[in-house]
Amino acid sequence: MLNDGPRAERLLSLTGLTADELRAGLGDPALLGAVLDFLCAHEPDLVAAAEALNVTPAQLAAARESLTK
Repeated sequence: MLNDGPRAERLLSLTGLTADELRAGLGDPALLGAVLDFLCAHEPDLVAAAEALNVTPAQLAAARESLTK
């Protein structure tokens, strides 16, 4: 996500995180959930992220759901 300038700017702006804080928190389920919420809230972002990760958008949404259980 941080490789896509406009998407990265929007994510960092909405969360108040820096790129370094985001990278450092990737093992934090709450942070991962927030990023997945961000992606799931805007279909073009969700689709682009899924393509970049070689997964389906549904798999990303399911990953978000699994963090809330």
